[in-house]
Amino acid sequence: MTKIDFYVLPKDGSVPIEVAIGRLAEKASARGHQVFIQTEHEGQTHQLDDALWTFRPSSFLPHSLVTDAFLEQVIIGHEDPPAACSDVFINVTKAIPGCFSRFARMAEIVTHDEAAIAASREAWRFYRDRGYPLAKHELRAP
Repeated sequence: MTKIDFYVLPKDGSVPIEVAIGRLAEKASARGHQVFIQTEHEGQTHQLDDALWTFRPSSFLPHSLVTDAFLEQVIIGHEDPPAACSDVFINVTKAIPGCFSRFARMAEIVTHDEAAIAASREAWRFYRDRGYPLAKHELRAP
């Protein structure tokens, strides 16, 4: 059963969403996990693609877009993940992904705009009511 973690960004903006995603993806890939990051649309996919090259000055996080011919260990896309992906799913959309249950773990990123808070509460209830193991983590600046 998919383990689902909600990562809540600080209200003060000290951890931008791109940094939070980068930290999670870097940690999972360093442990040998394949990571799929689902974005809302093509513009966000390309924005995150650019941000992951520089999210931390002292690190390098190889990644690819789901549309690339060669897929890295970290994949970004607004489309469905490749069929072979089933390890770690990072959701940065406000929707419950239809394919989440095929993954071992899923990270829900929670920002502090009203729509995101409402969507996160709805998602929490959805997963809880179906018996998925849930955890909440408050992120802090390093």
